[in-house]
Amino acid sequence: MRLGIGAIIVFACVFGSYAAMGGHLEVLWQPFEFVIILGAAIGAFVIGNTGPVLRAVPAMLGTIVKGPKYRQQCYVELLGMQYSLYKLVKQKGMMALEPHIENPSESTLFNAFPTFAANDHAVEFVCDYMRMAMLGANNPFEIEALMDQELETHHEEQEDVVSSMQALADGTPALGIVAAVLGVIKTMGAIKEPPEVLGHLIGGALVGTFFGVFVAYGFFGPMAQSLKSLLKAESKYYASLKAGLIAHISGQPPVMAVEFARKILMSDVRPTFNEVETATAALPA
Repeated sequence: MRLGIGAIIVFACVFGSYAAMGGHLEVLWQPFEFVIILGAAIGAFVIGNTGPVLRAVPAMLGTIVKGPKYRQQCYVELLGMQYSLYKLVKQKGMMALEPHIENPSESTLFNAFPTFAANDHAVEFVCDYMRMAMLGANNPFEIEALMDQELETHHEEQEDVVSSMQALADGTPALGIVAAVLGVIKTMGAIKEPPEVLGHLIGGALVGTFFGVFVAYGFFGPMAQSLKSLLKAESKYYASLKAGLIAHISGQPPVMAVEFARKILMSDVRPTFNEVETATAALPA
């Protein structure tokens, strides 16, 4: 939604204003200039990035189009899942977790929270550390240090994707200059043509510079910033999981462990204490 609205505003303001001040829109239609710039940008993107980053591109674009993945209801589910998990341990002991963490896809506990169950990495994160706790790892400082390293690695992998998009935005204006130079070379080859023909050729060459700057600062740069914001929200999701798990391993009761997890969240999506209490009270025993 935000991408569509933003694109409409960008196109309307740029091309609408150009037409309103007497510009001819048909002059801007230079398909081969577009092929030079976008084709070279895609080629450079492929050269400059690793396989995992390139494979992440479709999901990256889908994330930008769909908007925020985690809304307040997702966090309510996350906190409810943690409460159910920690309450199960408190009531029945660590061994009661074994069927859930060894076969999470069929876990009735995890599947009661659809947005969490659909997040494979989050499920794996919880299962791994609860399994470690079940096997006897009970030093919260050591576990927290390990969590920090894992989350830092995950964050670095995501940052590679953001950096690749930002590099695309940074390089596109220069590719626009390349297209413009090629247009000037073409113009110089037709120097004997009448002024109206030369004017059309020079205008076409300048479209390359315009288009490179336009897509860089009108689309690629904002898309990189949007992706960065969305991934920052995802990092908070895992930070909440981490806080709850560490509090639980430290011996906090389920209600307090969930409160530790809640306080980590951003204020715009953080459910209130009463909202969490109401949600956890409605969970099945």
